[in-house]
Amino acid sequence: MTVPNLLLSGVVGSTAYGLAHAGSDVDRLGLFAAPTTDLHGLRGPKESHVTTAPDRTLHEAAKWCRLALGGNPTAMELVWLPDELYELRTPLGEELIGIRTSFLCAKRVRDAYLGYATQQFRRLENRGDGSFSADTRRRTAKHARHLKRLCHQGLELYTTGRLEIRVENPEEYHVFGDRVAADPSAALPLLRRYETAFDETRGVLPEEPDEAAVEAWLHRVRRHFYYTAEVAAPYSRASSMP
Repeated sequence: MTVPNLLLSGVVGSTAYGLAHAGSDVDRLGLFAAPTTDLHGLRGPKESHVTTAPDRTLHEAAKWCRLALGGNPTAMELVWLPDELYELRTPLGEELIGIRTSFLCAKRVRDAYLGYATQQFRRLENRGDGSFSADTRRRTAKHARHLKRLCHQGLELYTTGRLEIRVENPEEYHVFGDRVAADPSAALPLLRRYETAFDETRGVLPEEPDEAAVEAWLHRVRRHFYYTAEVAAPYSRASSMP
């Protein structure tokens, strides 16, 4: 899959968290800019391109901004990666990294990270007492690890204004995943503990994101990819007619 006008891309997911194991997929995330003139037609351009083998998700710039403003944990990773995990960084991508805190606000971070963690718990809860296939057991352990990661990263972002992608103690997450795979209810105390921590902790994030800064960046993207020559030519020819 070739998508033009890539602005930023990198390796995300388990590899970025330090939780990957032999055989783990390598997930990539990026964003691109649709040609500005394409936004003015009857049908807008495709907003996301997703492939498997390799696993890659690319979002159009405006869609990525909407996801990030909503606190989407997966989208947010892209602008907080360690330097070595970026595979493409253009000047506009660098600008986006530079305004990454503009996307943050307390309520959306809390709701998004705890919301995704709760979704992971519901998946675990629906798998019963742990007496299932080895494959389901592996997936259950994976979902448990992500539940713990989302809780930890969300609270850290809420209280410090920074998102650390790589977890400090990967083995701790693997042990937790194995324990929950044997007994899915073992995840509930951790989830409840983080819910309480969010309620009792005074965060550093603003009440609202800085949408003006995000809008200004998006306008710079649109100006950069506005194909003036293609648009101006027909009008130039028309004006020269007798």
